[in-house]
Amino acid sequence: MDYDYSKLVQDSKEWAQQVIESHWLEPEQLTTILSMDSSTPQSLLASTDNRPLIVAFMGGAGVGKSSLLNRLAGQEIAKTGIERPTSQEVTLYHHQSFSLKELPANLPLNKIQISQHSDISHKNIIWIDMPDFDSTTLANKNLVLQWLAHIDVLIYVVSPERYRDRKAWQLLISEGQNHGWIFVINQWDLGQLEQYDDFKQQLIQVGFKDPLIFCSSCTEQFDDGFIPLLNSIQSLATEHTIKQLEDRGLQVRKQQLKQQLQQYLPLLGTNKDFNSLNLYWQQQWQQIITSLHQGFVWAMSQYANQYAEKDTQLLAKKNPIYLWDKWAQNRFDEVLDELILNADQLKLATIPLRKKLKPIRKNIANIIDQQVELSCRQALVDPGHIFHRVLLKFSRFCEIVLPLSSMGIVAYQLLQGFYQSSQDKQDYLGLDFAIHSVLLISVSWLLPYFIRKKMQPSIEKAALKGLKQGLNIACENINEEISTTLIEMQQQQQQFIITLTIIIQQCDQSVTLAIKKSSALARILLD
Repeated sequence: MDYDYSKLVQDSKEWAQQVIESHWLEPEQLTTILSMDSSTPQSLLASTDNRPLIVAFMGGAGVGKSSLLNRLAGQEIAKTGIERPTSQEVTLYHHQSFSLKELPANLPLNKIQISQHSDISHKNIIWIDMPDFDSTTLANKNLVLQWLAHIDVLIYVVSPERYRDRKAWQLLISEGQNHGWIFVINQWDLGQLEQYDDFKQQLIQVGFKDPLIFCSSCTEQFDDGFIPLLNSIQSLATEHTIKQLEDRGLQVRKQQLKQQLQQYLPLLGTNKDFNSLNLYWQQQWQQIITSLHQGFVWAMSQYANQYAEKDTQLLAKKNPIYLWDKWAQNRFDEVLDELILNADQLKLATIPLRKKLKPIRKNIANIIDQQVELSCRQALVDPGHIFHRVLLKFSRFCEIVLPLSSMGIVAYQLLQGFYQSSQDKQDYLGLDFAIHSVLLISVSWLLPYFIRKKMQPSIEKAALKGLKQGLNIACENINEEISTTLIEMQQQQQQFIITLTIIIQQCDQSVTLAIKKSSALARILLD
């Protein structure tokens, strides 16, 4: 499938905007993507049927671009000479049968001069005279760059004196693969063959194996290469060649877009980086837990002693526990700052991590104190461990059952003795029996009572146990919340990478052009 270039650019910009809004990358890092132009030569025309070849003259000031266009048109449509020493506008010359689409906002109308003609021989070509690229006016350079996306073939015009222009060569190198190129040495009546050869060698070094170079003097009296130049341009103005140029331009721009997007993959981090960050956090958290337990020993003992001395009055009055103090907050802030610093060293986004950790950093005192108080209350409501509670219940049961059983035994013995004495006419009550009966009943009551008293859980120990348990639970919750934050960041990072990878793959799925090296088309393309 051949994905539309404008759609790829739009998707890339949307991805870049999401990354910026999520603070994964800074806007300055994505300027290239955000400023990318999806315009094509086709987007300049109102109709897509049988579009013309769009040819632009480009070069430095005074090399004769406007003179070439005027000679081609047979009339003065472009300002030249003293009237226009440095061009500050675009001159567009096209056949009257074509209509232009509404120009984009970045192409100011006050900088465009449009002329029409009825010459059928030039019907399939739109000529554009570009501003002087080497002008000191920055607006001229920007105007040239804005128009480049709408061009099929660039006619690079130089003069014998200015064919080594540095600024224009920089543009040639940066934009070389995006267009077809034809080179003209103008004012050739003042030139020499050595300059032609030198210019050709420069082009070969850039990447043109057999560049099309023409010599012109812009005067009809001089026998120059203007007619061959015109014939070469006319040979390119066919539907098939225009389609090839357009397809190749899109293919090159897709590959450039792909290369731009690939540069952002390392900036988003990897799973290995997140795994390292999570491992680092677990190690740091174990250290801070140990430090917090040691630092809270005295404070928890004080709270436990208060509960032991006043029993449950503190709870009845709903006096809150403030275990988390300034020392603990500073220690926790330090470990979070170290986590953010480690993320920065791993080249991971720190701003979203900092934002996600901010609520935890702010609310940790409430989380710790509330959980500690809750666990302490639960521990005091049901103190001791399960063995304690079972034994206490059993001792209460024995404290009732055993005395009753003893009294039952004594009563049974008493009735039996009374019955026996009534038969034998003997006394049935004695001092030994009375003493033994009292002792049996007393022991059966005192023994479980003593066990219950001795097995009663300590309020202080129960409170201390609840405080420690609450601290452990709160620490586990904090650790889980921070670990979840890291996982969410990793999932967000993976989503950014997946979306970016899909766009990169779509850039690859374009038509590969087969251009014969012997064709005229191959000669105007940079390899």
